[in-house]
Amino acid sequence: MTTNVQVRRIYDAAEPTDGKRVLVDRLWPRGISKERAALFEWCKDVAPSPELRQWYAHDPEKFDEFAGRYLHELEDPERSAALDGLRALASDGTLTLLTASKRDDISEATVLQGILSSPAP
Repeated sequence: MTTNVQVRRIYDAAEPTDGKRVLVDRLWPRGISKERAALFEWCKDVAPSPELRQWYAHDPEKFDEFAGRYLHELEDPERSAALDGLRALASDGTLTLLTASKRDDISEATVLQGILSSPAP
């Protein structure tokens, strides 16, 4: 089964090809109304811990270590259950993971995309 998981910034306009749009940030993005967000779901439980997010601060040089620490956090039962929910959504059609990060290519959404695009263990 092939899944189509994409990553976009929540500040970009919704597209018809987005499928189910899920915000994966813990904090609601500034200046975005719920209507404009056009979300299927806000999955806060899959977001990195505040401590990890603050340590990382979206420093590109820290991305690999961030990804490793984040993968470890995803083993937490609550986060793992949230990840399973995203996995179910991804198996049901196109899933767009949304983040407010300025660079979505070094965000938790990109780490999640890698997990969800890989075959389940």
